[in-house]
Amino acid sequence: MNILQSLVLGVVEGFTEFLPISSTAHLIITSRFLGVIQSDYTKTFEIAIQSGAILAVLVLYFRRFLDVEVLKRIIVAFIPTGVLGLLFYSFIKDNLFGSMSVVLWALGLGGFILILFEYLFKNDREGGDDLKTLNFKTLLGIGLFQSLAIVPGVSRSAATIVGGMLLGLKRATIVEFSFLLAVPTMVVATGFDLFKNFHEFSSSQALLLFLGFITSFITALLGIRFLLAYVRRHTFTSFGIYRILLVILLIFLGFTR
Repeated sequence: MNILQSLVLGVVEGFTEFLPISSTAHLIITSRFLGVIQSDYTKTFEIAIQSGAILAVLVLYFRRFLDVEVLKRIIVAFIPTGVLGLLFYSFIKDNLFGSMSVVLWALGLGGFILILFEYLFKNDREGGDDLKTLNFKTLLGIGLFQSLAIVPGVSRSAATIVGGMLLGLKRATIVEFSFLLAVPTMVVATGFDLFKNFHEFSSSQALLLFLGFITSFITALLGIRFLLAYVRRHTFTSFGIYRILLVILLIFLGFTR
């Protein structure tokens, strides 16, 4: 991996992290287009640059994390993902992460689900709920939906948003909560992976990781603002269509393995 590749991957990660199109899938696809060879380092790189997106959320929503009631609810909703991610970490990284066939299936099915969900599920996009009123049963349900995203290509934000709306939350509320819930999820995922693998990195690899982090942070700020503006006027149907068209394009180009 070179500097240009790390910058491009940082941009892709930051902008797609909070959109319901799977940042992990887009990193794997972009790496393939750029000719980045999948290795333990590149897999860790693709996980670790999510920390730039974490920082973007902290910058934009730092007051939310100072509210004890909101913070408690974030922690509760994180529990299912934390437990399942820890149990299946090795299997996912060794067998699923970097697998184009897994990504294509997850992207395609996720696209159909988004379209079907918006067709069947009518939800007022105006107004929202108070996060501090969410009960623990609902929070654990949201966390279980988010845990589906341990499969590359599912999309953490899509799983969280769809799950939250099925559980009765307003669109604006669950979109904001998906941002907040991303912080402990990505902190633990990134921290755990770096703890296990960072000692194997060279100084040049650490520099590439830092550059990916910076570009991820900047573009995540843009991605968050874009999604907040988008959901006020639109449904997620267009994201579902995009996912399906992307799968068709990748199959046409022969990106199936």
